[in-house]
Amino acid sequence: MAFRRKTDRTTEVRQKFFRNRIPMRFRGRRPLKAQTLTGMIPNITTLMALCCGMTAIRFALLEKWEFAIVSILLAAILDALDGRLARLLNSTSRFGAELDSFADFLNFGVAPALIMYLRGLSHWGEIGWAISLFFTICMVLRLARFNVMSVALNQPAWLQGFFIGVPAPLGGFLGVYPIIIQHAFPTLLWVQFPVCYAFFMLLAGCLMVSRIPTFSLKKMIIPSSQVMPFLLGLFASVGLLYSYPWLTLTLLGVGYIALIPFAFVKFKEHERKTMIHEDDVSGKIVDD
Repeated sequence: MAFRRKTDRTTEVRQKFFRNRIPMRFRGRRPLKAQTLTGMIPNITTLMALCCGMTAIRFALLEKWEFAIVSILLAAILDALDGRLARLLNSTSRFGAELDSFADFLNFGVAPALIMYLRGLSHWGEIGWAISLFFTICMVLRLARFNVMSVALNQPAWLQGFFIGVPAPLGGFLGVYPIIIQHAFPTLLWVQFPVCYAFFMLLAGCLMVSRIPTFSLKKMIIPSSQVMPFLLGLFASVGLLYSYPWLTLTLLGVGYIALIPFAFVKFKEHERKTMIHEDDVSGKIVDD
């Protein structure tokens, strides 16, 4: 009996030792709850996006660049749908959020970097590989910052209409943008040079980790007078994307880059109004 009590005490000490080595956020977690098949649709959508990212890498290895770009775009579409499906089906969870973050890292951080390296940056040897690593590191830093900011409290409501830095899907899109331009305008020779690939990879990486605000379409409110023009423009874009995919994607990229200065100005206006409001509230409290 004494030997058994000593063994049990040793086991408790070991369990306590290893439990203390586990980060606090992982302690005391309950196992995943049972879910219906409908409730699992958002996570299934995320895994489908992950498969698209892996398939893009395979197409790049086979030098099928068009299919690789299409796979990245499909992953971006599925990434835009999974969160909305989770909110629509009331099946949001921390597990789904973490799964989405890991999938984004592969789809828009690893896959575009490998595609651009295999396509043109490999001609620069170690320098080209360093540029690909820079892009991937910027992506993981951007995702980490987004995860931290998503759980931050006491944020103003208007801040939900903006991203801080370029979001992950659009960062991946800008990373492979030279290949899109090359398919839209095959006669442009400067797009085929590795220096162009390096420029867009570095630009996309810097925009992702920057503090430059960009518009978020998730909380964008369309005025009632602009609903019909918006729908007409949306369907026209879909039609053009079906008829002239590479040219339409090129124009969409130019349009998004052109919107960044407007997002910056709008963000500063909201920030200035918030500061004025806080100063007024502080002044009233002091007067009282």
